[in-house]
Amino acid sequence: MSRGFESLSGLEGAPGAAPARVRIQDGPRAGTAGASTARREIDVEAVFEARDVAAYYGRKRALTGVSMRIPRNRIAALIGPSGCGKTTFLRSLNRMNDSVPGFRLEGQVLYHGHDMYAGNVDRVEVRRRIGMVFQKPNPFPKSIYDNVAWAPRNLGMKRGLDERVEKALRGAALWDEVKDRLKDSALGLSGGQQQRLCIARAIAIEPDVLLLDEPASALDPIATASIEELMHSLKGRFTIVIVTHNMQQAARVADRTAFFSLETSEGEPSGTLVEYDDTEKIFGQPSDPRTRDYVSGRFG
Repeated sequence: MSRGFESLSGLEGAPGAAPARVRIQDGPRAGTAGASTARREIDVEAVFEARDVAAYYGRKRALTGVSMRIPRNRIAALIGPSGCGKTTFLRSLNRMNDSVPGFRLEGQVLYHGHDMYAGNVDRVEVRRRIGMVFQKPNPFPKSIYDNVAWAPRNLGMKRGLDERVEKALRGAALWDEVKDRLKDSALGLSGGQQQRLCIARAIAIEPDVLLLDEPASALDPIATASIEELMHSLKGRFTIVIVTHNMQQAARVADRTAFFSLETSEGEPSGTLVEYDDTEKIFGQPSDPRTRDYVSGRFG
């Protein structure tokens, strides 16, 4: 694997070729024998590093003082009560908030060590490398095939398109269910299938990261279990950050969990990161009493 990382600006390849992939440093994978969990997390390269991040919508401060490190090939869950800034922070990881009038971010969000909010960063390239799946499945009113092929076509990744679509559908554990009806409308799929199709659509362009905003909140328990199983299978290829209100889901799927809450400062409530640690510790022996109260159901 190549060492180093090119700037997010001005990345170009040969016509019809896939855009340049993220190049990340070699490093130990999860499960290194003889090392503590804490040591492994320090050793594994950080995909994201937030440094004292604050977010504003106009004059309203939505988030303040967030510093956290998300290692590669891990699942990080963001939990906390409604309105505490979880989704704002998630959307800040691929600059999705830039389209919101009045949005402003202070501090730094580093992606493989590069400031994502620097002036020369190409937001289109950021979103190619950092895919996002939303709370409600949103397939296009097109065929199943065309849903998955849409982004590769638009990015000029047309070579081997059939194989790319099949690989993405297999990666989303959907191929066997749809391989005989690829030309059928995606709107005819069940809710769980639609959400897996949206994941296939996101991974078809081979991103580095998947951001999932409550991807199972609108699904039944069986479909939810499928999405959770899918997340486990994908983390060997991608770094995953998920917002969830379901604490049991966070406990089941996440390697690390961040607890956000609302704090009042200067007379106004804003979201803040209370605690971020291994999931086992967050749910078993949290360091902060506010975390303990939330995960035990005393509030939230």
